[in-house]
Amino acid sequence: MKIDFPVSIFQGVALGLVFAVLASMIAIAYARRVGLIDAPGGEPHKIHTQPTPIAGGIALLIVLFFGWIVKQNDFGDLWKVLLPALIIFAVGIRDDFHRVRFWVKLVIEIFAAVLLISFGVQVHVIEVIFEGIPVPVADALDLAITVLWLVGMTNAYNFVDSTDGLVLGIAVITSIFLAFTSLFSEQTNLAHFMAFLAGACYGLYYFNSYPARLFLGDSGALTLGFLLAATSMLYNPRVFPQPSSWFVPVMILGLPIFDILLVTFSRLRRGRPIYQADRSHTFHRLVAIGIPPNQAVMMLHLASLLLGCLAFIAMNLSPLISNLLFISTILTGIGLIVYLDDRKRWH
Repeated sequence: MKIDFPVSIFQGVALGLVFAVLASMIAIAYARRVGLIDAPGGEPHKIHTQPTPIAGGIALLIVLFFGWIVKQNDFGDLWKVLLPALIIFAVGIRDDFHRVRFWVKLVIEIFAAVLLISFGVQVHVIEVIFEGIPVPVADALDLAITVLWLVGMTNAYNFVDSTDGLVLGIAVITSIFLAFTSLFSEQTNLAHFMAFLAGACYGLYYFNSYPARLFLGDSGALTLGFLLAATSMLYNPRVFPQPSSWFVPVMILGLPIFDILLVTFSRLRRGRPIYQADRSHTFHRLVAIGIPPNQAVMMLHLASLLLGCLAFIAMNLSPLISNLLFISTILTGIGLIVYLDDRKRWH
């Protein structure tokens, strides 16, 4: 299959990168001016030693705003994703300034998910997998899965943001894979946006990598998670059989999913609130078993890259083999959760 690769895709990457660098400098200066600073020792799970501006979300908002102005023709109707994302940013920036109760954030996230659904963006996985199921039942289940996916992934990216550079590195990898899958399925508008977002995340990564000069904060991590969750639902495998490709977005976003499942399992197992921050994330566990922090971050980036590669491999296999590969990936993830949460390694 011949793919006509538009040069404007690369222009979008470069534009996102430049916008992100400039926006980061502006956001850092603004955060310092208004006192939006994360001081060391503010919470038990935080390990940074220098006061750091919580400017990543503000920078991301600036990038998206100017990116939309310049490339709205390339982005098409992706305003349907950006508008609900603004709601997520609003609750996130409020939480960065003054702590917002978990249930309040959850309600607002569900509202943003419902708004996105009202724009016609949702999954249709049940009707694909179970063709004989009654339409009303399939629709209801697909709506429930859509809300769960959006809210779950929004918080998964916030959960996995546990050290410098980790979540943005994952976001760069995820955006690149989603750009390629969109291009192969001839969804040019989506490919343009994902390429732009990849460049933007890499520009932010420069300031967020160790030692971080800015933190994403809830406004950045939640918004980024929502954007990636929403855009992944827009993927439509037109040139690949759906039975072999329906799970591709799940695998591409697999690392944050793994982390939130590990943390949730661990906290429930020990009778702790799911929303109470601690050092039970994948990164912290890798460091606890003796892996240096920088190598632990690299390992998680490599794991995200591997999952994306497996997703691409699965698309070209028969439905039976591709689904067996997906199931094997799930079983491997479950095994790793059990291993990492073993009481001998983690208390």
